[in-house]
Amino acid sequence: LKHTQLLAPDAGIISARMATVGAVVGAGTEMFKLIRQSRLEWRGEVTSTELGRIAPGAGVLLTAPGGAQAKGKVRTVAPTVDPATRNGLVYVDLQGLSPTVTAGFKPGMYARGEFELGISSALTVPQSAVVVRDGFSYVARVGAENRVSQVKVQTGRVVGSAVEILAGLQPEDKVVRSGGSFLSDGDLVRVADEKAAPAPVKPAQAASK
Repeated sequence: LKHTQLLAPDAGIISARMATVGAVVGAGTEMFKLIRQSRLEWRGEVTSTELGRIAPGAGVLLTAPGGAQAKGKVRTVAPTVDPATRNGLVYVDLQGLSPTVTAGFKPGMYARGEFELGISSALTVPQSAVVVRDGFSYVARVGAENRVSQVKVQTGRVVGSAVEILAGLQPEDKVVRSGGSFLSDGDLVRVADEKAAPAPVKPAQAASK
């Protein structure tokens, strides 16, 4: 009977079975495939121009076709690229998968990944506060006595609904959140409620991906 028992090297889930009842198999023949400790790995194809920006340990946000999301970490980067596609493989280990998340990720399916290449501080304002006029960007700044002045700013990255301000504003400045295109220099604005007053511009974390 000791020759009829199969012992797995670790705990996990059997994902494929090649063995059949009554078959005589030789030494070294693959009989089962095991997802060891229920771990999953994502192999992402990255262009050769972007491959050099990815390093082991970088964070990755994965999105399954059904919308489920999971976090991962780059384990290693392939040392070569495909000569036909000019793409290289990045091996990402999925981390801390709960049963709900695991249901959205299955071996063999395609998934989309976003790599976290770096995090830096940025001075941001809502996108609705920026008015583009004659090819330049302006923000309506609320000054003394609630008088408005149009300030020319230099914009940078856009993350969600926030726009990075590279020059033209200070963190303590107050700006008009929306409707700035209808205001002119010197216009008087009235704050109806203190809670609804334009919030001062403050540094925010912007991640480049």
